[in-house]
Amino acid sequence: MGSPAFEAELSAPGAPERLERRLSAGSLTVTLSNEDDTRHTPGEIIAAARADYATLISLLYDAGYFSPEIHIMVDGREAASIPPLDAPDAVNRVDITVEPGRLFTFGRAEIGPLAPDTDLPEGFRTGEPAGTRTIRGAAVASINAWRDDGHAKASLGQERIVADHPEAKLDVSVEVLPGPELDFGPLTVTGNKDVRTDAILRIAGYPEGERFDPEQVSLVTSRLRRTGAFSSVTLREADTPNPDGTLDMGLVVGEQLKRRISFGAEIDSDEGITLTGEWIHRNLFGGAERLKIVAETGTNYSDLGFDGKLTFRLDLPAYFGTDNDLFFLGGIEYNDEPHYTSTNLYGGAGIRRVFSEELNGEISFTPFYSTVDDAYGDNREFQEIRLPSRLEWDKRNDPINASEGFYLRGNVVPFVGMGETEGGVSALVDGRTYLSLGERFVLAGRAQIGSVLGSSLTGTAPDLLFFSGGADTVRGQPYQSLGVPVGDELAGGKSFLGLSAELRTRVTDAITVVGFYDYGVIGPDSFVDGDDPDQAGAGLGVRYSLAGIGAIRVDVGYPVGGDTGDGLQFYIGIGQAF
Repeated sequence: MGSPAFEAELSAPGAPERLERRLSAGSLTVTLSNEDDTRHTPGEIIAAARADYATLISLLYDAGYFSPEIHIMVDGREAASIPPLDAPDAVNRVDITVEPGRLFTFGRAEIGPLAPDTDLPEGFRTGEPAGTRTIRGAAVASINAWRDDGHAKASLGQERIVADHPEAKLDVSVEVLPGPELDFGPLTVTGNKDVRTDAILRIAGYPEGERFDPEQVSLVTSRLRRTGAFSSVTLREADTPNPDGTLDMGLVVGEQLKRRISFGAEIDSDEGITLTGEWIHRNLFGGAERLKIVAETGTNYSDLGFDGKLTFRLDLPAYFGTDNDLFFLGGIEYNDEPHYTSTNLYGGAGIRRVFSEELNGEISFTPFYSTVDDAYGDNREFQEIRLPSRLEWDKRNDPINASEGFYLRGNVVPFVGMGETEGGVSALVDGRTYLSLGERFVLAGRAQIGSVLGSSLTGTAPDLLFFSGGADTVRGQPYQSLGVPVGDELAGGKSFLGLSAELRTRVTDAITVVGFYDYGVIGPDSFVDGDDPDQAGAGLGVRYSLAGIGAIRVDVGYPVGGDTGDGLQFYIGIGQAF
């Protein structure tokens, strides 16, 4: 049977507050008591208490305290004196007292030989606090520096660590064995069943014969993972180098299921209900080709208008060499937007280039045909050759829930008109930045700048013009509520400026409260100016994190500027707003 809930408390007299928090967080006994779970048996509690001796000593050594005294009292008895097989019938309270002793500092702090440009931890030097974490950091930095320099089998030699307790000094001397400089040797591939080995080698871009470089190892695995065809990718080094100075490598892959079907539903107070179905084939022809077909339909609340689309995209990885993918795309769409309806038909081909883990882009050649009913008339036709281009630079620490870094995306669509259709360029730049303000607060900012050049308002297809209002521009204002007046109707503008700011406050591990302010301007010319109409919205939101899904987002916005909105607007989605 389980034991009734018990109390556990850790105190560390004389220890820094930060160290005491780390000790308490690392204690298994304290963790069990905080679970408020009555199913833990006395035997489990005693086992946790006995394990805490080693755990707490390890944490103290990490922090530089090498002469601690630890007492773990289980209902007044030292846990170490309680036989594991003779636990009491019940446990009510566990008191943990840690006396850390003096903080040790480095006397000698030596490690070497070092590779050029080795970046050792700043704390690894005479007079600094001497923790085992710092020593491990110096060892890892030394080995990694040699590996970066082509010495794949660098290792540690003799280690000498002497603690002088009367002086509270720690003398450390660590020998590093660089080993020989090596080149990448032959690669073997195992684990694949349906994806051809020659396709895996082409996608991986394995640099056989070049000097060993851990970054190249990481690139090989990331190239294969981003195809989506593999559930696991591991590149293993041989234990022993070859006599010719090369190192054999083994690539072990696990394949994903080839097909996936998914469905989704989205509810938005200003756009309505959207239903989505998606079918993906991850290995269409045996070379990790990815075919994605999407069907989407929706109905908005205001006039029960109907939207629908059927699109496809086929990606052929490494078709034009490593990091250059060929893709084909096409679709048919019917859009019933607040201020226009359109039927679009398009198809084309393009190239996607991955420059690095943070930077990628693509360009495509896309014939486009559209019929439009909008403020300028009915049954208007647009026949164009479009060259949609995108460049994306992502330096966020977490793409799903960023707290540091930035994100920048530029979409440029040059279009050449056929017949009476005009030509021009539509561009939209979206920049986001994130600043962590301590452990609980994140300040997030976003700027969007859009412009259409070369074509007139009437000569530009409405999907290339700009509106403001709604979840992706100005929350608190109705969807597409700001544009260019045309009589009693509204059309998109040739320029757009959108600014957003959020203060995110983490209340618990799962709940974050957000305050936001959004601002938007739409202009009839290619660049906005001070006379163009604007709007603003502000409000509050909540993010609730669910494992496996992400954060559920609920925002409530209210108009605070402009004359386009009146009343609350509600938004429900997944993930952060930006």
